[in-house]
Amino acid sequence: MSYSHILFDVDAEGIARITVNRPDKLNALNRETMSELADAFTRAQSDAAVRGVVLTGAGETAFVAGADINELAVLSPIEAQALSQRGQAILRALECMPKPSVAAVNGFALGGGLELAMACTIRIASENAKLGQPEVKLGIVPGYGGTQRLPRLVGRGRALEMLLSGDPIDAAEALRIGLVNAVVPQPELLERSRAWLRKAMANGPRAVALTMEAVDAGLNAGIEEGLRVEAMAFGLSASTEDRREGTRAFLEKRKPAFAGR
Repeated sequence: MSYSHILFDVDAEGIARITVNRPDKLNALNRETMSELADAFTRAQSDAAVRGVVLTGAGETAFVAGADINELAVLSPIEAQALSQRGQAILRALECMPKPSVAAVNGFALGGGLELAMACTIRIASENAKLGQPEVKLGIVPGYGGTQRLPRLVGRGRALEMLLSGDPIDAAEALRIGLVNAVVPQPELLERSRAWLRKAMANGPRAVALTMEAVDAGLNAGIEEGLRVEAMAFGLSASTEDRREGTRAFLEKRKPAFAGR
């Protein structure tokens, strides 16, 4: 698939950078952009050369400043529900990808932009970032997972404060409440995002994927199901070549050479 609204490249370390590239529209998400992101997420997951993903927006003003209001304004109720379900599925594919991802939040992350960032494994924000779910100010409800992921990240009370006021918060407040993992100067954002991915990618790929799966299971189905998945994941990891390599390397006091098998 050729892209008109996003950029996709993979560096020599296996880090895919996916950039929403509509700076004249503050990188707003329209139907075409969402379709291209869906293809890019599938591509990143299926490409063995890709080991991690950085997701960002073009320019220094916006990560993604929301959905395309021109599209939202003319939706029928049935069309709106279908659009929500499609967007939820696309972001869920990113969230469930067995490879770590970082949202490099380089400015405004509002509405669908914040929902997109919350579907990533972690979020690193530039100092000028503003994050929020302003949908109620338009008389609508977040449709790409905002009402579900935000409470899981920051707690019910703080999530409702943001969701019901519609007011954005700055990067420092987002860090304080746990919505982002770090705040850095704008020029350092992409390198800090890559640096965190390098840490995760230095570990056993199968163990990383199984760990993310276990966390997801517990958050969505409760602790009993989460513990069941954790035990299964622990057993699966014990069967891998990476387990044998990792334990040998520890005992031999050397750096492991994981193969993802």
